[in-house]
Amino acid sequence: MGIKKLMEVIEEHCPDAVKTGEIKNQFGRKVAIDASMSIYSFLIAVRSDGQQLMSETGETTSHLMGLFYRTLRIVDNGIKPVYVFDGAPPKLKSGELAKRFQRKTEAHEAHEEAKETGTAEDVEKFSRRTVRVTREHNEECRRLLKLMGVPYIIAPTEAEAQCAVLARAGKVYAAASEDMDTLTFDTPVLVRHLTFSEQRKLPIEEIHLDKVLSGLEMDRKQFIDLCILLGCDYLDPIKGIGPSTALKMIREHKTLENVVEHIKSGTKYVIPDDWPYADARILFLEPDVRPADHPDCDFKWEAPDVDGLVKFLVEEKGFSEDRVRGGALRLNKAQKGGQQSRLEGFFKPVERSKEEQASLKRKNEAKLDEKKKKQKAEKKEKKEAKAKPRGTN
Repeated sequence: MGIKKLMEVIEEHCPDAVKTGEIKNQFGRKVAIDASMSIYSFLIAVRSDGQQLMSETGETTSHLMGLFYRTLRIVDNGIKPVYVFDGAPPKLKSGELAKRFQRKTEAHEAHEEAKETGTAEDVEKFSRRTVRVTREHNEECRRLLKLMGVPYIIAPTEAEAQCAVLARAGKVYAAASEDMDTLTFDTPVLVRHLTFSEQRKLPIEEIHLDKVLSGLEMDRKQFIDLCILLGCDYLDPIKGIGPSTALKMIREHKTLENVVEHIKSGTKYVIPDDWPYADARILFLEPDVRPADHPDCDFKWEAPDVDGLVKFLVEEKGFSEDRVRGGALRLNKAQKGGQQSRLEGFFKPVERSKEEQASLKRKNEAKLDEKKKKQKAEKKEKKEAKAKPRGTN
C-alpha cells in the first residue's frame, strides 16, 4: 500500500520535486528495483483473456514473462538494474498483512461468485484482487535473474528500505518502486513506473526527497510523522483525517506526540485503540537492513547463461525459443557494451539561492491557484449544463 495520498500532497505542495520523462532519460544509471512490488504488478498486468498466462502444464508464467521482457527493456535503455526482494515482514506489519489476506479471501469468494452470476467486468475486477505473490513466484524469479546475469539481493525485511540504503550510499542512482514509503525510508531519489509496460504510455517519474522536504518545509522526522498520519502499512489511519488536515496538523504541532495530545484534548477525531505510532516511526528511522558495505550488497552484472535460459524458459515454461535466444543476445550486448558516463556526472549542480527558491515557490503556488480556478470553472459549467432542461440550447 505504501503511504496514502502522499503523491497528491507532493504534487500540490512541492511539484518541483517531481521530474517526468522517458525511460531513455535514465540511460547510464544503476537502479535498485523493489522486486516484490514488480512481480505483483506483472501477475496483474501480464494476462490473456482475463487470466494469468500459463504453461502447458498449468503453471503460472505471468511473473516470468513480465520480469524477462521488462528487464530487457530496462537494459536496452542503458540502465543496470539490481532487484531487491522482501525478507520477513516486521512484526508491526502483521496486522496489515492479516487484513490483506482477509481481503484476498473475500475477493476469491466474490470472484468465484462473479464467474457464476456476474459480468465480465466483475470477474476481471475480483480476479485482480485475488493475486498473491508466493514463495514459488519469488524463487522462480530469482532463478531467472541469475540465468540472465542480473544481480539481486534478499533484504532482511522490507525491500524498499534496502533499496534506499543502496541509493543513499551511491551504489545506485535511485530506488525504483511504486510504494511511496520508499521516500519515508530515506531514499534520495524514487523512480516510479520503471517496470511498467511500454503500452501503458506512463512517463517515468523521479521524485527527489530533498526537494520534497524543502517544499513541505519539514525535516525528515516531521516528514515521517506526516506519512504515518496519512496512513502507512504499519498502522490504521485516523478516521476523517485526510491529506490537507494531516499536513496542517504536523505543520502546526510539529510532532505526532503533540498531534495526539491535540486530538485527545477535544477534537472530533478518535485515535484507534491500538495505534503504536512511535514504533512505526522507529521502523522508518531504523529499519532492519544490511549496510551498503555488507558482502550481500556487493553485486555485479554478468553474461547471461543462454543454455540455462533455454532450458528454464523454453523447455520447462514453454516460451518461444527464438524470443529467448534473442533476449539473451540483447543481454550480452548490454553487458559487453558497458555504459557511457552520464554528462551530469562531470558537473556539480548549483544550489538555488533562497531568493530563487522563494520565487519558484511563488510560481508553483500561482500554478496551483490557476489549476484550482480552472477546475472550479469546469465544475460550474458541468453543473449549469446538467441544470438546463433537455432540448434547450
